[in-house]
Amino acid sequence: MSAIVLLVIAGVLFLCAYLFYGSWLAKKWGFDPSKKTPAHELYDGVDYAPAKAPVLLGHHFSSIAGAGPIAGPIQAAVFGWLPVFLWVVVGSIFFGGVHDMGALFLSVRNKGRSLGESIGINLGRMGRILFSAFSWLTLLLVVAAFANIVANTFVASPSAATASMLFMILAVAFGLFVYRGGGSLLVGTIIGVIGMIASIAIGNKFPLVLSFETWMIVLLIYIFIASVTPVWILLQPRDYLNSFLLYGMIIGGLIGIVIYNPKLVAPAVTAFAVGEAPAVQYMFPMLFVTVACGAISGFHSLVGSGTTSKQLDNEKDMKLVGYGSMLIEGLLAVVSIITVAYIAKGEGTPVQIFANGLGTFMTSFGVPMEFGVNFTSLAISAFALTSLDTATRLARFIFQEAFSKDGKDEKANILTNRYVSTGVTVVIAGWLGFGGYAAIWPIFGSANQLLAALALIALAVALKFMGKAYQMIVIPMVFMFVVTITALGFLIKQHLSSGNFIMLFFAIALMVLAIILAFMAYKAFQSDKPLGEIEAEK
Repeated sequence: MSAIVLLVIAGVLFLCAYLFYGSWLAKKWGFDPSKKTPAHELYDGVDYAPAKAPVLLGHHFSSIAGAGPIAGPIQAAVFGWLPVFLWVVVGSIFFGGVHDMGALFLSVRNKGRSLGESIGINLGRMGRILFSAFSWLTLLLVVAAFANIVANTFVASPSAATASMLFMILAVAFGLFVYRGGGSLLVGTIIGVIGMIASIAIGNKFPLVLSFETWMIVLLIYIFIASVTPVWILLQPRDYLNSFLLYGMIIGGLIGIVIYNPKLVAPAVTAFAVGEAPAVQYMFPMLFVTVACGAISGFHSLVGSGTTSKQLDNEKDMKLVGYGSMLIEGLLAVVSIITVAYIAKGEGTPVQIFANGLGTFMTSFGVPMEFGVNFTSLAISAFALTSLDTATRLARFIFQEAFSKDGKDEKANILTNRYVSTGVTVVIAGWLGFGGYAAIWPIFGSANQLLAALALIALAVALKFMGKAYQMIVIPMVFMFVVTITALGFLIKQHLSSGNFIMLFFAIALMVLAIILAFMAYKAFQSDKPLGEIEAEK
């Protein structure tokens, strides 16, 4: 079968979904361009700062994508490319897109506060505490997994490492030029893109060779700094400039696939169960957990309600940023499916398989194989780096909110200090990251998808009390909850058999927190008013 068929089907369905379903959701929820957003109302120049739609799209898309839509679908292809493709398309349109835009909308209408704070209003104080604990544990796994992925990518592609380091310097210069120097966004973009091209060329000539352990330490230091600095000086500009690199990778891959016209040589469907005891994986639920970011991801709700909502310039941008970004990510996941279905039994990590696949496709229009592989590796590391520093900042927000009435109050006690809260997150996540990507990903996938189920619960309850339609949330909410609770059950059994007590702790803790929160949500649905409001009246 030709890969072009998959691209056309996915592209048409995603475009129709954006034009019709996304617009229908925006109308049902009542997006209002005349309302003042938190970025303007609470502007502080550090976390709250309005960004133009293209800049915010670049930040949000770069942050939510990470390496997830590449690693997830490629690993899930062990069940065959067809079920992965079907889940990516259906999931992106009816699950992930709804989840992402809903989380952004809910946070914007709640002064840019995190999803945990919104849950506190609707489920009460205990619900907020439990959800915040769940979110923070999940973010630890996100930081650990992506730090491991980036470190391994830099070891495998030293030229990408050099370019990535240069990108950071370029981003700071861009931020100073546009946000403090009053420079034109267009001029800054042109200079920035030229600078990125120059960085790639320098990286190819002067590859930076360091060990995995050294790169892990460098990355942990970087994400600490990136989490505590103002968004305009590094987060916004780096994500915006990186988005051009990422769009270029996707466009190059799409053009390459059309010209190269690869055939899908891997089987469409393999088996319902793969592997050997005690690590047997079943298509249900592991397919839906492993694909993760390519269809729906709880991490996206933390990005939308954490950094993106604090930078939204106008509510009319929520459809593009919230729903559109998920569809772009779904398209990237389809490209990932094509690479693994073409290479079939490719060796190496998912990132290496993807880079080799796209490098091969790009040779069809004159791009040297080595350059194509290095360029793709660089783009993936840009994805993952963006998710890394965004996840660390989000963990800092949640940690601060947990120990103060206002997450911005850094003087409440030492634990609300931005440097302390960031340091705690970085140290623990770094310790997990040194343990290895393969050990982290299964529990990360389960935690991530369960977080999505809980975010959908929070959204449904909030929409109910806001007097808005929430029926479109019910099926995704129930499905994701059943999927991930089942997956965690399998993981608990597996880690218990293998004696991996660290991952066993995470699995049990996440399952218990999720079940308690689901029960509290059920109580909220039965109530006539938000549980937080009832608590305040007592």
